[in-house]
Amino acid sequence: MNIETQMRALRLHGMERNWKALNETRRSTELTLSEGLSLLLQAESDERDEKRFERLKQNAGFRYQASIEEINMVATRGLDKGLITTLATGEYIKKGDPILISGATGCGKSFLSSALGHHACAQGYKVLYFNLQKLLLKTKMARLEGTLHKLMDRISKTDLLIVGDFGLVNLDQQQRLDLMEIIEDRHAKASTIIASQLPVASWYDVIGEDTIADAILDRLIHGSYRIELKGESLRKKK
Repeated sequence: MNIETQMRALRLHGMERNWKALNETRRSTELTLSEGLSLLLQAESDERDEKRFERLKQNAGFRYQASIEEINMVATRGLDKGLITTLATGEYIKKGDPILISGATGCGKSFLSSALGHHACAQGYKVLYFNLQKLLLKTKMARLEGTLHKLMDRISKTDLLIVGDFGLVNLDQQQRLDLMEIIEDRHAKASTIIASQLPVASWYDVIGEDTIADAILDRLIHGSYRIELKGESLRKKK
């Protein structure tokens, strides 16, 4: 059994491709054993990282394909380059810190949250992206199907939960309770990004019922990063 066949049998696809390339360019004869092995191992590591990223990205359900490098960092938008650089380290995910993004329609909230989510996937974190109404519809259907515990467990174990379109409609009692459970399960353990057209000060009224609103917002606002996007809709410029 030759080397390529053995690599394929062991599913070392990154090593196999790199081994073929080394032989085709005759570089394999120029390298020491340790140099060649180092190149092959790096190729396999890169291959596995890329596959993991693609799998995490697919499972996240992002609204947009986006990257941090594509974020428009014009100061008039209300974006602090230093803050984005800090967030790019992923430390906020390790600490379970929330990020609250607000701004008018079309100013880039979904793109920014998606970019942070894609970056988290590249760092190996599990991410879920939901529009708030779809998330609450999902909890409603899971309750009817008897799978609510499984869904809530999946959400609570996700490293980064991104919730967009917060505040488009007021919540009913069951929706408040479901949102409260989601936020409570993640508090100080896993990070949550909330994006809304409304300023954070208006979220209280959207949630409704003082006690639940207080509990949810206390957990979200404490220790959070706040980003208030400004300027006219970016969609008008396309």
